[in-house]
Amino acid sequence: MSYQEYGAKAVHCLHCGSDQVQRRIGRIRVAKSEESRMDDLTDPSGLEGLEDDPRALGKMMRKMSNEMGEDVGPEFNEVVDRLESGQSPEDIEKSMPDLEGGAGGYGDDMDY
Repeated sequence: MSYQEYGAKAVHCLHCGSDQVQRRIGRIRVAKSEESRMDDLTDPSGLEGLEDDPRALGKMMRKMSNEMGEDVGPEFNEVVDRLESGQSPEDIEKSMPDLEGGAGGYGDDMDY
């Protein structure tokens, strides 16, 4: 029953026909501003223990990616999938050496 229909027409149980029914509210969504969503993501209390739990780290990274709404590319998705399966960040880094940027990117040993 919609909110408009509530109280405007009689309600009966679909199974037994009784009029002794109670309203049950289903899932709701709360709209948040982009600023509020980003504040939630950067709350330091939500980052505690991530270094010891690859699954939680992967879940947090996926949530951040979804909230930002940007295409992060297949490498990011692979890393997050592997974290969520329980693989350690160190093992992922060893098996994916190009993640640090390569060819002059972040992590290369260059003098500036």
